[in-house]
Amino acid sequence: MPRERVAVPQALHLTRLAQSSPGQWVGLPGGELRVLNLSGKLTGDAVTGWLICLSGEAVVDLPQNNFVRLRPGEGYRVSAGESWMAFDTKEGSVLLLSVDAG
Repeated sequence: MPRERVAVPQALHLTRLAQSSPGQWVGLPGGELRVLNLSGKLTGDAVTGWLICLSGEAVVDLPQNNFVRLRPGEGYRVSAGESWMAFDTKEGSVLLLSVDAG
C-alpha cells in the first residue's frame, strides 16, 4: 500500500519578499509583521514595535537631532508617539517591522 505524501514545509524568505515590492511595506500573513526593501527615504508609521534590519544598512532619523544606525541583526524600538524617518545607506537594505498587538 502506498504511503501518503506529506507536504514539505516551505520557509518564507523575507528579504526576497521585500525585494518584490521596493519602497512598499509587504505584510506577512497571520500577524503584525511587515518587511520593506528600503528605497530612498521612508516616513515611519505612527506605530509601536520593533524595527529590525535584515540586510544592508539603514539610518533611523529621530526627533531632536538623534539617529540610530541599523546593521543586519540590529533593531530599534519605535513608538507611536515618536516620529521617525528611515533611509538606506547601502543598496539592498531590508527592514522588518514587528508591530505590537493591541
